Amino acid sequence: MFMFASLIVFLVYFANVASGAFWDVTYFGDVGEMLVLFAATILFVVAILQKEAARAKRDDS
Repeated sequence: MFMFASLIVFLVYFANVASGAFWDVTYFGDVGEMLVLFAATILFVVAILQKEAARAKRDDS
């Protein structure tokens, strides 16, 4: 679930950057872009930590 959320948030970030590059239209400013990218990063880290915990639990059994 967190991996999917990370992908969605990153696609929002990418769409904002692409629209700024191609059409000179941005929806977020610099701080907004930073916060969206930070949220995508945090969600990705949480997903990876969950996968690592599940793998460690499976290996211990």
